Amino acid sequence: AASAAPAAAVEGKPAEKAGSVESSPMVGVFYSAPSPNDPPFVKVGQKVQAGDTLGIIEAMKIMNPLEATQSGIVDEILVDNSEVVQFGQPVIRYKA
Repeated sequence: AASAAPAAAVEGKPAEKAGSVESSPMVGVFYSAPSPNDPPFVKVGQKVQAGDTLGIIEAMKIMNPLEATQSGIVDEILVDNSEVVQFGQPVIRYKA
């Protein structure tokens, strides 16, 4: 039988820390770089401007850019490359 413990741990992860977040606008697969051999779009500590690409979410074979809705400094990347994300799931946290 599968244990429910890992899901509970993931659900509690993003909510505790201060700082605004960028959330996924759709269900899909998150990619942190344009291709496997390229560097990631953003790194922790990097300053971003509104409109900058933070990653890509693939949904139904379409690559959709995840763009910053605000300017700030990336404090934490909350999902791994190639991880499935849900609608509204926090993906990037900015420093408070």
